[in-house]
Amino acid sequence: MSEELVLKFVDPQPMRYGENSHQSAVFYRDPTCTEANLASAKQLWGKELSYNNIVDADAALEMAREFSDGNAVVIVKHMNPCGLATGETLREALEAAWAGDPVSAFGSVIAVTRKVDLKTAEFLKGKFVEILLAPAFDDDALKFLKNKSKDIRLLEVGEIKKATACKVYKHVIGGMLVQDRDIGTWEKFECVTKAQFPKNKEDLARFTWLVTKHTKSNAIVMCYEYKPGYFQVMGLGPGQPNRIDSNLRLCQPRVRDNVARLPEAKEFFDENGKLINEAGLKALEKKVFGEVVMGSDAFFPFPDNVEAAHDAGVRYIVQPGGSKKDDLSIESADKFGIAMVFTGMRHFRH
Repeated sequence: MSEELVLKFVDPQPMRYGENSHQSAVFYRDPTCTEANLASAKQLWGKELSYNNIVDADAALEMAREFSDGNAVVIVKHMNPCGLATGETLREALEAAWAGDPVSAFGSVIAVTRKVDLKTAEFLKGKFVEILLAPAFDDDALKFLKNKSKDIRLLEVGEIKKATACKVYKHVIGGMLVQDRDIGTWEKFECVTKAQFPKNKEDLARFTWLVTKHTKSNAIVMCYEYKPGYFQVMGLGPGQPNRIDSNLRLCQPRVRDNVARLPEAKEFFDENGKLINEAGLKALEKKVFGEVVMGSDAFFPFPDNVEAAHDAGVRYIVQPGGSKKDDLSIESADKFGIAMVFTGMRHFRH
């Protein structure tokens, strides 16, 4: 550890304003950064970037790095992944990510892991998006997006790869915090319950854990395998003062909202969208809750989240473990036949 911290940033770019309109702001570039990043991105179209645009786009890009080995789409609102999905095609991933929370996706920042083609671009017709960030754009996709809106910011960042180790900084009044970038994922993948975690749920659990890692604390996330081998966020509970609220007040209601939008739920509503088969919808909800994996970014100090998961029908949980009362959560999971995995690595995000 050095006795003195000296940082160098160059090429100051004035922002329209800061986090709020009464604050001024400037964006400096790190000349040592070689990864895809916002400071070196090429803006191909749209209004100039704002302070909040850059903060959200950086969060989206960090999430996209986790899924850079395939077609993935991250939709960010206020630094949380309101939609995130993988897909056989980029268009399919975008559709599944958007379905995770169509309301919050309004005015969002989107990062994709592959070159944007026309079919992917066409999905955004009539949808308000602040930023679409991608490694590159096909010419016809770029033309379509430019004709779609004069305001959408289109950012070309180059190839998106896994995150590399570096230091990250957070300024507080009177000082600077320095820490390692959170590039870790898990130290282990250990099933700690009598009910064993099925092999066919492990890929979904790992996807869920990566989404949970990038959700503001206290985070509860539920993800779903909407197609064999491809996953989407079904429910998100971010940034609450306590974890049980993240689960009961945010995540579970979002899952129920999304279940009602599934194709197989159409038969439960009439042509005017009125629910006509409540029992059928409840049965579908129970089925989906039984197939999701629930993630928590930190350990459970009490068994209340396990109990709440069981009440909804959840059968699979991934969390870091590490509480002095882990035994109570494990005991509760065993009581309800829930399979629970410990990863050994917490991912608080403040």
